Amino acid sequence: MKKDEPINVLGETLEPCSTEPVTGFFRDGACNTCREDSGSHTVCAVMTAEFLAYSKYVGNDLSTPRPEFMFPGLKPGDRWCLCASRFLQAADEGAAPRINLAATHTKALDIIPLDVLMDHASED
Repeated sequence: MKKDEPINVLGETLEPCSTEPVTGFFRDGACNTCREDSGSHTVCAVMTAEFLAYSKYVGNDLSTPRPEFMFPGLKPGDRWCLCASRFLQAADEGAAPRINLAATHTKALDIIPLDVLMDHASED
């Protein structure tokens, strides 16, 4: 699989999202993507209790550890590369977490309007 160019939504070099826990479609700590990433794991989100509860409610439990998949389970404050469509769904329903724009891949813009991303930008 060939990674798309690592450019963020600001048109700059994509910054890392998280290495603890390690995230990303490639599990390289960044929200890199490629043609094979059908979920578009491109949004670097800062987990909140509200979003984790919302995600579990809609069928994607991100808080329960799944050792068989080397997944530690997420807690508030963790950063994670979310699927762009899940982020947009959460934003539409008022449950979206804050995001790190510098670590959010430009391919997220194929699904999420820039103004929606800007509205959820983290201050740090």
